[in-house]
Amino acid sequence: MTQTLSASSVVCWTSAVEQTRLLAGAVAGQVDDGDLLLLVGDLGAGKTAFTQGFAAALGVSAPVTSPTFTLANRYEGRLIVNHLDVYRLEDLVEARDLAIPELLEQGVTLIEWGQMILPALPTERLDVSITFGDGDDDRCIELNAVGDNWVSRVGALRTATQNWADRQRVTR
Repeated sequence: MTQTLSASSVVCWTSAVEQTRLLAGAVAGQVDDGDLLLLVGDLGAGKTAFTQGFAAALGVSAPVTSPTFTLANRYEGRLIVNHLDVYRLEDLVEARDLAIPELLEQGVTLIEWGQMILPALPTERLDVSITFGDGDDDRCIELNAVGDNWVSRVGALRTATQNWADRQRVTR
């Protein structure tokens, strides 16, 4: 199957949770202080695993867990990693109470289920869409740059993630 990509997208494939974490680490090498990543995918797709690999690459040594019930976790590393899960929010007022603009002032912020609160978020971001593949651990991970800052980094993202760009090489 041929997939049509926009110039601002990068598509990668993984076939194990550890590959998803390694891919996330490669993405983490391309972030700057103040960046926002939205993690989108069904339950169990690998949003938290992605965050674990991302945080580890930034030097976070604490265990990274899903903030489903706490809504937000903050980790110290080379950059601060803010990890939010907005699955349980019922409306945009609750999202605004999370003080996301203030979080973006320091560190990198990853928001699971971020598509649910898009009106409360800045437009400058990297959307990370994780979908299930054919095998139990197979995933398709699409990185979509939104905003000039991220669009200008798409070439660097492609280079950093090239090990996961060939579906045949990473699937069983």
